Amino acid sequence: MGVRFIAVNDHYDSLKGDGQGDEILVPFKNLINDAYCRDISVKIRSHLEVKRKNGEFIGAFAPYGYQKDGEDRHRLVVDTYAAGVVQDIFRMKLHGMSQDAIAGKLNRDGVLSPMEYKNSMGINFRTAFRVKAASGWSPVAVRRILENEVYIGNLVQGRQSTPNHKVRKSIRKDKGDWVRVEKNHEPVVSERDFAVVQKLLGMDTRTAPDREGVYLLSGVAVCGDCGAPMVRKVSSVNGKRYCYYICSGHKAGGNCSPHRIPVQALEDAVFVLLKRQIGCVLDLERVLDYAGTVPLRDLDVRKLEERREKLSGEAERCRELRLMLYEDMKDGVITKEDYVELHAAYEARGKEAQEAAGKAEREIRAVLEGEEDKYRWISYFKEYKDIGELTRNVVVALISEVRVYDRENIEVVFDFADQYRQALEYLEDRECPGLEGMAAGREAV
Repeated sequence: MGVRFIAVNDHYDSLKGDGQGDEILVPFKNLINDAYCRDISVKIRSHLEVKRKNGEFIGAFAPYGYQKDGEDRHRLVVDTYAAGVVQDIFRMKLHGMSQDAIAGKLNRDGVLSPMEYKNSMGINFRTAFRVKAASGWSPVAVRRILENEVYIGNLVQGRQSTPNHKVRKSIRKDKGDWVRVEKNHEPVVSERDFAVVQKLLGMDTRTAPDREGVYLLSGVAVCGDCGAPMVRKVSSVNGKRYCYYICSGHKAGGNCSPHRIPVQALEDAVFVLLKRQIGCVLDLERVLDYAGTVPLRDLDVRKLEERREKLSGEAERCRELRLMLYEDMKDGVITKEDYVELHAAYEARGKEAQEAAGKAEREIRAVLEGEEDKYRWISYFKEYKDIGELTRNVVVALISEVRVYDRENIEVVFDFADQYRQALEYLEDRECPGLEGMAAGREAV
C-alpha cells in the first residue's frame, strides 16, 4: 500500500527490514503487547469493582451536595451549603412545585447551578451533559437531583461501562448490574421524603400556567368507576366563579358519567377522612402497646442475651482450659500427644462458641431494628396528628388514592394499607379489645 512502518523501541523499519524474521517478530510483539494491555485492563476493572462493593466513591467529582473527604478521597462528606439547596429542592417538590418552577425559583434567587458552584469552588469540573456558556438551573438538573439515591445515603456506581480496553464508547448497564451500597454515608434527606418524591415524579400532574405548584389533589383524585384521573375545571356563571372536579374519561368522550364535585366539597371530605384515619392509627398504636408487642420483643431479646452470655462464658472457659493444659503437661499429668489433641479440641470448641455468641448478638440487633422498622409507618401518621388544614405535603405523604363515585360517596385509600391490615389481624388473632371501627387502611363517606 506504499506505507512505511517504523517502530522505534523495536528498532524496526519496514523499508530496511531484513526479511522474513522481522515480518514474524513484529506481529508477535504486537500480540504480546495487546495481551499485556488486556491483562492490565482486567486487573484495573477488578480493582475498581472491589472498591465499588466496599462503598468507596471512585468518581472524579463528588455529587452536588457532597464533597470528598480531605483525609480519604473515596469517602463522601456533606457539603453544608449545597446540601441545604438539595433539601430545599426536595421540600419544594413535596409542597407541589414542578421541576420547572423549582428551577425558576433557584435561578431567581441567584443559587448557583451544580456546575457553576463547582467552578466557583475552584474545582476543574467537566461534564458529559450539554451546557451553555452561563449554565443555570434547569428542570432536567432538578429531576436528576430528585431521583438520585445518593441523598439518602446510598452509593450507586457502575451504571456504565466499556466493552473492553479497545472500545471507548460507554454502554449503560442493566439496573440489576449496578453496584448499590446502602447506608454508605451521611444522608441529606430522609428515606420517607425520598420515597414520596419518587411517587410524585411518577404521577402525571401538570401545573396551571398561572401557578408554581399543582393543586392539592392533583394525581391523587380518580374516578371511582372508570379509574380515570379527576381533572380540575373552572367555569363562571353570572360573574360567579365555580371550581369543580370532573372525570377526565367523560371529558374525553367516554361512556363514564361526569362525577362532577365541587373542589371545596371534595377537599373538605378528604380532610375529614384523613383526620379520622390518623385517629384510628393512634388508637391502633395504643392497642398494640396494650397487646404486649414491646414486652414480647423484650422477652425475645432477653432469651438471646442469656444465650449470648452462656456462649461467651463457654468460649472463655475453653481459653482457660487451654492455658491449664500446658501446666499439666509440664507437671507430667498429661503427655505431649494428649496436650496437642486436647488443645486442638478446646480451641475448636471455643471458636465455635465465640462464633455462636456473635450470631446471637447479630440476632439481638436484628430483633430491635426489625421491630422499629415494622411499626415505623405509625410515626408518619403521628407527625400530622395536630393538622389544622389539608396541605399538598400531607396528601402526598399519607394518601395513595382518592376515589370519587359521587358527591356523597368518596373513598380514600391511605398509604401503608397493607401494614395497617397486618397490625389489625395481629390484634384480632389475640382477641384484643378496642378494634371496633378501624377500617383496613381506607375510609369512605
